[in-house]
Amino acid sequence: MVIMSMPTQADLSPKKKLPPCKDTPNCVSSQATDKLHYIPPFKISGDPKLAWQELRNAIKTHVRMVITHETDVSLHAEATSLVLSFVDDVDAFLDADAGLIHIRSASRLGHSDFGVNRKRIESFRTQLRKLHVLA
Repeated sequence: MVIMSMPTQADLSPKKKLPPCKDTPNCVSSQATDKLHYIPPFKISGDPKLAWQELRNAIKTHVRMVITHETDVSLHAEATSLVLSFVDDVDAFLDADAGLIHIRSASRLGHSDFGVNRKRIESFRTQLRKLHVLA
């Protein structure tokens, strides 16, 4: 089965904008303005480049997740579910001046994700805090 990558706005790093969430509850974003979709950005503790590298490493070692596009300050990854091979999109960009990593995780299909996207981002947050790169 061939899985095609979805276009992403995360590679437009100068604009510092993530793709918006749709009206469905299967998306979280640090740039969302509503409670349903909002998740706090990653607040960097120390060197922003190190925090960014550790996020990249966390994504690369995550099961069934692959980075499909990246620059020095933005990335797009795809996570494939085990059972039905659904694909979720993960976008992130480094805002070194603000000391933040903005991040978004969203299902491409369906309505509910049973909290999978929020859990994914929070697991990355926990992992990076253990490495002392996030506050």
